Amino acid sequence: MRVRYLALAATLAVAAPLVAQQAMQIPGQKNAALVTAGTYTADPGHSLVEWTVDHLGFTPYFGIFGDVAGTLTLDPKNLSAAQVDVTIPVSKVTTASAGLTAHLLRAPKEAGGTADFFGAAPADARFVSTKVVASGTTAKVTGNLTLNGVIKPVTLDVSFYGAGKAPQQMGGGEQVGFEATGSIKRSEFNVGYGIPMVSDEVKLKIVAAFLKK
Repeated sequence: MRVRYLALAATLAVAAPLVAQQAMQIPGQKNAALVTAGTYTADPGHSLVEWTVDHLGFTPYFGIFGDVAGTLTLDPKNLSAAQVDVTIPVSKVTTASAGLTAHLLRAPKEAGGTADFFGAAPADARFVSTKVVASGTTAKVTGNLTLNGVIKPVTLDVSFYGAGKAPQQMGGGEQVGFEATGSIKRSEFNVGYGIPMVSDEVKLKIVAAFLKK
């Protein structure tokens, strides 16, 4: 009897955490019905812009921008009227190479010269939407991208990722998230150093989280 009791106790000890884990639910769900109308604020800690270039034809090379700030205004019943206005701090660019990161933000070698990439203390980039064409849970979002003092139209392919209420320990509120892809030519933004050894085309992959309290 004692052996059976110990075996049962051991089974319960193992099963209890599994049952508790199964009872927990991820707060965000891929359910567009959970999205409510209003103005959302970008979550800077969970919004990232990944950029990828071809490096010498051998490998793709990528880095990221974080700390995205701005707003998203949307109404699920009228998605074509949605508006997004976000800024991306170019000065906080991150790569796996300390030397490359420093080069991206290096000042011109000579007074009055042109930086190879962004230069010291670059202005924030900004994307402001001008048109949204929605189809189900995807959309093509066109807007004006300001980068390195140049403004050009850019179209992003956006997909709804999830929505729901954020945990209270993370501040609570309603949250919605998206993924987006697109591309630009860096030469059009006066960042032409190294072309064609480092590709002119820059592929963009974006994850954007927005919060409404």
